[in-house]
Amino acid sequence: MDTQRTADLGFAKLDLDRADRTGTPEVVYAAGKTPAQTVECLAALLEGGAAPAWATRVDDETAAAVLERWPDAVVDTGARCAFVGELPEPVGNVVVLTAGTSDGAVAAEVVATLRASGVGCTRVDDVGVAGVHRVLAVAPRIAAADAVVVVAGMDGALPSVVAGLTDRLVVAVPTSVGYGAAFEGLAALLTMLTACAPGVLVVNIDNGFGAGVAAARIVRSAQR
Repeated sequence: MDTQRTADLGFAKLDLDRADRTGTPEVVYAAGKTPAQTVECLAALLEGGAAPAWATRVDDETAAAVLERWPDAVVDTGARCAFVGELPEPVGNVVVLTAGTSDGAVAAEVVATLRASGVGCTRVDDVGVAGVHRVLAVAPRIAAADAVVVVAGMDGALPSVVAGLTDRLVVAVPTSVGYGAAFEGLAALLTMLTACAPGVLVVNIDNGFGAGVAAARIVRSAQR
């Protein structure tokens, strides 16, 4: 393998060639970093050729620092993401379903990840199994998608239902939504891992970013 470029900032060593190897660039996880560190990471990624440079889990203070440095940056407060540089034109379509409104923040991270990955999406909210007719009503849209991401907390049962309605890959995202016995998403995670319907790929609790990357790679592979 050819020598891979890195940017050594002292507190971080950024992988500048990750997009060439994997199709997904190094993305800055802003949680746990100071606003200044996040800005410095984004600047180094831009200098290294990232288009766009991208940060997740961005709080209000960090968002303000990004906008101060790059006034034309795109900050998605719902998704807690920031993008510096032009976003790619979308291809394909991923349907992103939420079981309930409370799952919205994680779904927003999925949508933002798809957008930055150059993949189109359609979001459909509040179609949980407590009223299963709601998801059945959008079954044609699910069947027409290139991939489906299902975001659900509580009992986490929705991905099994959706996987029984389509031949597309279903990416399941458990969320930390639910009453005490939901154990901050653990119950939903275990339900999704033991789904009776095959074809369900499960990511970690609240990991909208990981789900978006997985779905984007499926769509881009299909486009090729």
